[in-house]
Amino acid sequence: MHPDLDRLHPYPFEKLAALKAGAVPPARLDHIALSIGEPKHPTPGFITEEVLSHLHGLSSYPTTRGTTALRRAAADWAGKRFNLSTGLDPDRHVLPVNGTREALFAFAQAVIDPTTDAVVVMPNPFYQIYEGAALLAGATPHYVRATAESGFVPAFEEVPAEVWTRCQLLYICSPGNPTGAVIDLRTLEHLIALADEYDFVIAADECYSEIYADESRPPPGLLQACASLGRHDFDRCVVFHSLSKRSNAPGLRSGFVAGDAGILDRFFRYRTYHGCAMPPHHQAASVKAWRDEEHVRINRELYRAKFDAVLDILGGILPATRPEASFYLWPETPVPDPEFARGLFASQNVTVLPGSYLSRDVDGTNPGANRVRMALVASLDECIDAAQRIRTYTESL
Repeated sequence: MHPDLDRLHPYPFEKLAALKAGAVPPARLDHIALSIGEPKHPTPGFITEEVLSHLHGLSSYPTTRGTTALRRAAADWAGKRFNLSTGLDPDRHVLPVNGTREALFAFAQAVIDPTTDAVVVMPNPFYQIYEGAALLAGATPHYVRATAESGFVPAFEEVPAEVWTRCQLLYICSPGNPTGAVIDLRTLEHLIALADEYDFVIAADECYSEIYADESRPPPGLLQACASLGRHDFDRCVVFHSLSKRSNAPGLRSGFVAGDAGILDRFFRYRTYHGCAMPPHHQAASVKAWRDEEHVRINRELYRAKFDAVLDILGGILPATRPEASFYLWPETPVPDPEFARGLFASQNVTVLPGSYLSRDVDGTNPGANRVRMALVASLDECIDAAQRIRTYTESL
């Protein structure tokens, strides 16, 4: 077996299951899960219909590059959304993928040179795929803390020059998981300058980019920063987008990567051998999804209503601020986060994810400690019920 498999940490939900083991919540209370970032809003009917009407495509192998229609729909959407004046060439700058999770992992395997003393820089806390991808690519992760003091944006200024010198890949997540923090355009431009100076690739996970609080202020993206610098070749920059959160279609497993044509050409070669082409009926449905914005606006309204209700209930009892984007709350806990999560489950049958499970200890500090991640993905009524139970539990501590 691959020896680096032993370097992988237990997945957060594996640790959460162990934490909850033996706890018996009240039978009178239905379980409410706020632990998993799986959208629960209905998938738009037009997406489902498009899947069903293209099942005849099952008789043919799909191609790794996907259909021209899909690449063009993704390119058009990204060009309009991120103000790319020259646009994206759908034949050079876009590649369909089966959701961002698969692509974010595979990307490191294609980009990292394992014969060198490679480093992969990532935020802390972070989406666990970044770490696993780095370890199995033969690289060493370097964690950049994201705390309240920095507005939950990773403190990139704390990364030593010696780390940047060894860095081959930088993972960023904006809007952030689990914090919902947004990296501003100036910081993105600074990271691009660092990539030029130290010769590394930036992989920007932007899968939460379409869930934001202020309709007039959509989060900026990495390619938008490239365009603002006049870098229309998107050199060293690759972004990852998905329909899972944007269109409430996690089961569609549909997304795309876009950016540096040279990097994507090499990644395409990797994916050709990997054998991960998107099914044709999923491609057809994805075209429709990327070309419609109304269902996305409705989706944002649903999340805003849940944030309004939950924050109103938790106000003054559990410190939490409305994030700029994403569907997560990242509140402080009055007791250690694993203790809070287990006690909440045992007494109220509500599951949240301990923040320390999404972070790593660095220099004796875990930036996720004494916080929990709450995914407001359940219905409005369930989120209100969960918030009331969380308040009741917190008041009992």
